[in-house]
Amino acid sequence: MSLTPAPTAATTLTLPAAADLHVHLRQGDLMRMVVPHIRRGGVVRVLVMPNLKPAIASTEQALAYKRELEQIDASVDYWMTLYLGPEITPDEIRKAAAAGIKGVKSYPRGVTTNSESGIESYTAYYPVFKAMEETNMVLNLHGEVPSNPKDDICVMNAEVHFLKHLEQLHRDFPKLRIVLEHVTTGAAVRKVLELGDTVAATVTVHHLSLIVDDWAGKNHNYCKPVAKYPSDRRALWDAILSGSPKFFLGSDSAPHPRSTKECASGCAGVYTQPHVLPYLASVFEQYNALDKLQAFTSDNGNRFYQAKPSTDTVTLVREPLTVESELSYGDASAAQPAVVPFQAGETLPWRLA
Repeated sequence: MSLTPAPTAATTLTLPAAADLHVHLRQGDLMRMVVPHIRRGGVVRVLVMPNLKPAIASTEQALAYKRELEQIDASVDYWMTLYLGPEITPDEIRKAAAAGIKGVKSYPRGVTTNSESGIESYTAYYPVFKAMEETNMVLNLHGEVPSNPKDDICVMNAEVHFLKHLEQLHRDFPKLRIVLEHVTTGAAVRKVLELGDTVAATVTVHHLSLIVDDWAGKNHNYCKPVAKYPSDRRALWDAILSGSPKFFLGSDSAPHPRSTKECASGCAGVYTQPHVLPYLASVFEQYNALDKLQAFTSDNGNRFYQAKPSTDTVTLVREPLTVESELSYGDASAAQPAVVPFQAGETLPWRLA
């Protein structure tokens, strides 16, 4: 990719506050650190993931969690989701839809953080999907299958092996709106483009920058699904640059304490929430694509979720921003935990005014 800005590069950029339609806001002290970073990153609307402990599996739990978030920052528009599992019934879907809950998140068992109770078969949930189709709720899919050496399945091809399930679900429920979350491969991009208008995909901040070489042996860039080959990253950019409305921002920003990343078996997750728009402006400019930024961060996602974009605006200015080396949280004890953000210590060319 070219790292040279356009010759007539703008010095300011004003656009609607972003809709980040895949975030992890955690619990307790970590939640209290993360939530204020939403607006700081230029985001006003978030789709909140339900993989807490315990998982958010009822309307009451989702609304209680939303109240916790609003107590920290009520200016953010929190869109809540439920965790697909045995507790989710057609009646619960109808109840959730009436309460304004936006979607249901499906995690295959064991593929990522807090997915131990994920599903093993989709057919058992067909009555749930039918109710979702009828109530216009969105199915959010973590698009990987569990690794299985006997079948030659690992983190590098787990997404590709999942695509047959996406295709089957769309075939059986053509009116069900489905988001394939955090796509990382050219195969996934092609499949989303091939299927109908009720199928879309989110793309993360970090997958627009990283390839496999950038996370292998570098725990703070390790996430699930993992970044893949240069050709796969190029496919993500081709989809965005094409102007397709099927692709939009879902940062999958996922904070973990430094101690759980810098260890023999580091947790999967990249933390981008504090600087979402500066990160994106910096990398979009590398592709001379700043004119595509608003569609990616606001227009496409809001349209797919049938919502009006925020009337709030944010302004990016061409001034250097050095990303923090770490972000501390909790009480000010000697053992105060910290999170290392994406591109820690690096300087970005854009910051929010």
